[in-house]
Order: sequence, then structure tokens, then C-alpha cells
Amino acid sequence: MLKKQNIVGRKAEQEVLNSCVMSSKSEFIAVYGRRRIGKTYLIKQYFKEQFDFYMTGSLNMSKSEHLAYFNSQINKYSKSCYPLVKTWFDAFKQLEHYLSTLKNKKKIIIFIDELPWFDKKNTKFLSNFELFWNSFASELNNLKLIVCGSSTTWMVTKFLGNKGGLHNRVTRKINLKPFTLKETEDFLKYLKIDWDRLQILQCYMTFGGVPYYLSLLKREFSLIQNIDYLFFSENSELKNEYTLLYSSLFNDSKIYHRIIELLATKLQGLSRKEIVEKLKITDNGTLSEAFENLVNCDFIRSYSPFKKNKRDSLFQLTDLFSLFYLKFVKNYNGKNQHFFAELKDEKKSNWYGYSFEQVCLLHTNQIKQSLGISGVASDICSWSYTSKQDENLQEKGTQIDLIIDRDDRIINICEIKYSESKYEISSSLNEKLLYRKTLFKSKTKTSKTIHLTMITTKGLTNSKYCGNINSSIILDDLFC
Repeated sequence: MLKKQNIVGRKAEQEVLNSCVMSSKSEFIAVYGRRRIGKTYLIKQYFKEQFDFYMTGSLNMSKSEHLAYFNSQINKYSKSCYPLVKTWFDAFKQLEHYLSTLKNKKKIIIFIDELPWFDKKNTKFLSNFELFWNSFASELNNLKLIVCGSSTTWMVTKFLGNKGGLHNRVTRKINLKPFTLKETEDFLKYLKIDWDRLQILQCYMTFGGVPYYLSLLKREFSLIQNIDYLFFSENSELKNEYTLLYSSLFNDSKIYHRIIELLATKLQGLSRKEIVEKLKITDNGTLSEAFENLVNCDFIRSYSPFKKNKRDSLFQLTDLFSLFYLKFVKNYNGKNQHFFAELKDEKKSNWYGYSFEQVCLLHTNQIKQSLGISGVASDICSWSYTSKQDENLQEKGTQIDLIIDRDDRIINICEIKYSESKYEISSSLNEKLLYRKTLFKSKTKTSKTIHLTMITTKGLTNSKYCGNINSSIILDDLFC
């Protein structure tokens, strides 16, 4: 096994890479994920940059510029003098010739970063890359080819979803996602930033567990100072990141921005029909592609309400960085470099509450582990009920954001509350929880046992209503 350096977390991904390196056949590994998520860093650190060939694409480079760059790279790694060529067919033929000289090497490691940017219009890059793999590289049992791409649309649809010669050729896929809370904590320790878990949670709710954003934090600053420095100071590093984030991933970022910004105003989520109506757009394949891409990039989630079909799915904004930006940064036109530090807590409270709910939804595996049901098959869903009134009946509507529907005939109805101290269940909340439990059982007609679960940051105070709660989960449990 290779000795890695400076890699925090990513244990499952490292296991995949190690399995590929140790296998006795050719391996074709595709790594994809959103901008700034650490794809290049993972591969370079894992292999300690000991590649037999490496090149990276650039969004703004032309075909001729890419070919000139390829020429410099192949001459660098081969220590030869290959002539500059004008087509990707000839370029890959040169690469084949060079790699043939390494056939007795124990392992041949090739890394092509930002693969989508090579595939410009009329370049025939992808067809020649396909020919290179199928006719040559796949036959070298000691060859390990790794490709990366931030353009998730291209990677998922045109590359991984290829219906031609690259169909099912990729042997391993790594969809690199944001850090978990635990990985964020470990990364901050690596950066020598010593914050308690409530601060780490607030940091996670701001930067969304994206490694690059976390790497910008200054250890001598508090979290609040860092937020002001990175978003509200003059020439701040992340002031324009929101625009760059979507434009770098999607060819037509306008519709993506519109969907994201609409969902930011409807935190409980919207159906496809509601989105079409509110944005006044055509319901077509382009919209389906936008939803699919946003889900694949972890910006939104698509979820089905309890016992509903896929056509009843709701879309909800889950990208915490986008949520923070749209709430506090997008419309900020002031000159106060201490804007967030001076912002009153009541203006942050809704954001804290909703963001903590999203953090919990991103850590349902940890919640199940804390409940001791990791091995129990279950569905994660939501449920809502719209009040119906007539002469004899008046019912209140309700919304339950996290339901764990378990195969062991128990359903956990979860109530999520953010607080900077222990949370006290009030009389009104107790009444609300019991009403929800009764209403849910009545309207869904489920025969399963209903358990009420409280998820809080610091736990519950010892009150007379705690006896109605079947299980309690605290912030520390999400760090497992």
C-alpha cells in the first residue's frame, strides 16, 4: 500500500484507489465532484505526484494550446523530443509509443485532470481518447489511468453515461463529496485551528464542508472574524465564488441560479410543478437535466414524501455555502468589513435553525448509528399535511422534515432544534409533538410504532415532558 501524506479523511476513497493500485489488471478510475472539493489534491497526495504522465485541461485554452501543452508534458515525462502534432489522434499515438517503453514497469500511473476542458467543439478529443483506451491502454495490466473533472454535467452525462465506445469502460467511480462534520473537525485540526464543536458546526453551516473554503481560514482569527474576512472585507476571497461556482460547472448557469435562488426562498422545498409555475419556464428535458445536475453536484436534494411516488418528489436546497451566500452576501452592498460580527443574533436565528436541519439531513447515517439502527433497512423521507376545515372539524397543518421509516416496524419522527445551550421542551412544543404523532398515525394509517426523536446541539434539560421523547441525539453524535 502506498504511503499517503497530508490526506485528511477520504478513507473510503483511499481504499478504492488502493484497491486499483494493487489489482493485477488495467484500471480506469473516474473522479468527479463540484469545484473546490479536493479531487486534484486527493490524487496528487495519494500518489505523491509520482506519475508517469500528467496533464490538466483548461477552460480557456484552445485545441492548439492544449496540444502544445501535451507536447511539453510528454517530452518532460519521456525525456524525449516528440514533435508537436496537430490532432489528438497523433497525440495519443505518441502517448502509446512512450507508454510502450514502460511495459516492464511494475505500475504505470497516468493522471489526466480536468478532462472535460479538453473536449472542445470539433476537437475530436473524446473519440480519440476512447480509441486510446480501447485499443491500447486497456490491454496493459500494469496501467492505472485516473481522470478528474469538475464539470459534473459532462462527467456524468457525456463521459460516465457514454453510449459509445466508452460505455462501461470505467472500472471505478469516485464521486467526491463535501467533508462530513468529523472530516471537517479533523481538517481543522490539521490546519491547527482549535474550535469547539459548536463553532465547527457553525463553520460547516457557512462553508458546507468544502475543503478549499476551509483551507482559507486563518488560525489566528475566530470563526466570526474569518467569515467577515472571507466574505465582507475589501477584495474578499469568496465574494464572487457563488457566481464562479455555477458558471464553472454548467454551460448555461442562468437557469441553475434561478432554481437555486427560488429554493432558497422556500426552505421546505418545492415540487417540479411549483418550480415551473413560479419561474414561468417550460417543463422539458432541459429542466430535467438541470435538476439531475444540481442533485449530482449536491446542491439540491430530491426526496419523496412518506409513501409517495417519485412523481411527487420535492426539491430542496441543501448546499450550505449557497444558502449562506444568498441569505447574507448576495444583496450586501455596504462597506462594513465587520458586517457579520455586528449582525444581531435574531437575524441569524432562522439561518441557524434551517442550516442545522440540513446538516442533520446530510448526516442521517450518523443519526442511524446513534440510534443503534445502522443495520436496519430504512427510508429517509418527510411528511406534510395541509389543514382541511369543515363544519365539524378543524385540523392544523404540519410539516415533518425528517422521518426514518424502519423495516423493524418503527418510525422515528425527528424534531430538530438548534440551540447554544441545552434545549428545554416547552408545553407548547410538547403539545405540537404529540399532535404530530397522532395526526401522522391517523392520516397515514400506518400500523408501525411511532417514536419521537429530538435532535439538538447540547441535549435536553430535564423537564417533565422528556418522558414523551423516545430518543435524544446531540451534536456530538453527528461527529461519529
